Formats: sequence, C-alpha cells, structure tokens
Amino acid sequence: MEMEEILDKPYVIGLDMGGTNSVFGIVDQRGTILAQTAIKTKAYPDVKDYVAAAVEALQPALDVVGGIEKVRGMGIGAPNGNFYNGTIEYAANLIWQGVVPIAELFEEALGVPCRVTNDANAAAMGEMTYGVARGMKNFIMITLGTGVGSGIVVDGHIVYGSDGFAGELGHFVVDHSEAGRQCGCGRHGCLETYCSATGVARTAREILSRSDDPSPLRELDPESITSFDVFQAAEKGDKLAREIFEYTGELLGRSCADFATFNTPEAFVFFGGLAKAGDYIMEPIRRAYDKHVLSIFKGKAKLLVSTLKGAEAAVLGASALGWE
Repeated sequence: MEMEEILDKPYVIGLDMGGTNSVFGIVDQRGTILAQTAIKTKAYPDVKDYVAAAVEALQPALDVVGGIEKVRGMGIGAPNGNFYNGTIEYAANLIWQGVVPIAELFEEALGVPCRVTNDANAAAMGEMTYGVARGMKNFIMITLGTGVGSGIVVDGHIVYGSDGFAGELGHFVVDHSEAGRQCGCGRHGCLETYCSATGVARTAREILSRSDDPSPLRELDPESITSFDVFQAAEKGDKLAREIFEYTGELLGRSCADFATFNTPEAFVFFGGLAKAGDYIMEPIRRAYDKHVLSIFKGKAKLLVSTLKGAEAAVLGASALGWE
C-alpha cells in the first residue's frame, strides 16, 4: 500500500457478523475503533435488506471520519466465510441459506473493496495487524469459545487451502476410541468437544459424577455449569476445578505439539473466554506442549494469550482484511 493511499484513505470498516448481532467498526491503522454501530443479523431474512440496513446504520459512523471516501476497504468476519469467493457458504447459525455473495453486495452498496473470511481467520489477521503477533510471519491462532477455531499463518499469509476453508484444527480428532465425544460436525472425539468452553463444562460434569470430592461446583445445576464457573472455583483453590483445567490443558498442549509439525510456528496465540483463565489453563498447555513436541522444535514457539480486548477483537480482526 502506497503512503499517499494511506493518507488519502486512512480508515477501514470491520464487520463482526454473528448469528444474532452484527457489529461494525471504523478503524484506523493503529487499531483504534473510532466509531461503532450494530444491527440485528437475524432481523433481515433477505440479505439485500440486511445490507441496506447496514449501510444506513453506518452513515453516522462514516460521518465521524469524513465519509466513505476516507475508507480504504471493508473486512468481514463471518461463519463459513470464504475468502476466495467473497461468500458465506451454508452457515448453520445464520438466517440465510446456501451461498451468499456478501462481499459483492457490500461492494455494490458502499463502493469500496470488501473481503470476507471466517471468524478465526479474522482473529488471526487482527492479532497479526494490531496485537501480540505483530511482526510474526508464522503463527497459529487458537480461538477457545463455544467451539475451537483456528487461523494458521504461514510466511505472513493466512492458510485458506484449495477451497477457502482450510484451518479447522478444532476438528482434529484427539480421541479415536468408541468413547470419543460426539461433535456437532458429525464425527467423534474432535478437539473442540474437549477444549472449547462447552467442552470444559462437559468435562466438569464427567469429573463431578465420578468423584465424591467436595467442590463449590456441586452447588450448581450440573447442566448449567459454565467454564467461568470452573474458573471461579479454581480461584477459590478448588481441587476438582484445577483437575478440569489440567485435563483440558494437557489435551490442548499435546494437540499443539502435533500442529507444530506442519508450520513450525513462532507462536501459538490463544484467544477467547477460556484463555482468560490464565495460568490455570496456560501452565498445563505449556507442560504438555514441552513434553510432546518434536525435539527439533523444543523451545522455539511461544505460547501467548491474545492482547486484543475481547469486545473489540472480532471487529479489529475483520477490519484487518480491509487493508489488504
């Protein structure tokens, strides 16, 4: 990007598209969100109505920065976003069915280039542009939310594969036995059934049911236990809560040791609610990684927690695509 172009068009639009809400931000090169707005994604069964509502909602935010002529481009982080095609394809938790040409629709409506990718890849872009991975050319972003997502960066570029959907490390199978947990993808034993926030809650229920040890978690309805409840119990010194994090971290660290074999990353960056458990989860990850990683890779990769603020990270990640 030429310096004149940056000075002339110093902002980008980032869109974090969720099944319920869509959050838009106008972002400068330093990663400052100068203006924000939001609309309800599911309020618009016709995607063209959604784009029209988005453009209308964006106008006051655009006015803050001097109008659309000051915007370089737009980036969208969306479920099943395909960077190659500029489409959202068969997203289970969005109201629109099939293949949606979302980038083309926004380009026509706003008159600026638009790119789309999935939310984990957007998180990796945001971390590389504004966060702890700034300056890194090879790293793996692991997002620990309702599921486990990943964004893989090799030689400074996100890995999209042949079809735009590469980088699904959450569906790496960690338990090939008949006892492997059922995953929403239809298979059994996927990493995300163990190491997501929902996976941690599942582990909590299992450990509580096979043990009589006292724990503040026993005071809760087992079906409503969350990973945050486990964190709070760990903070109180609860042995079972620590055991839950040990088990989760061991699986995640061992898996990362396997992932390191294909791109020898400078770092693994962990993002999401579960990463906020800090050392309770990160120490077991580090121990397992060091134990299982191939000897030639020992001591090379940093295991880091994202420095982007949770509420802003998704918008910042999407906006990073706008500079491309």
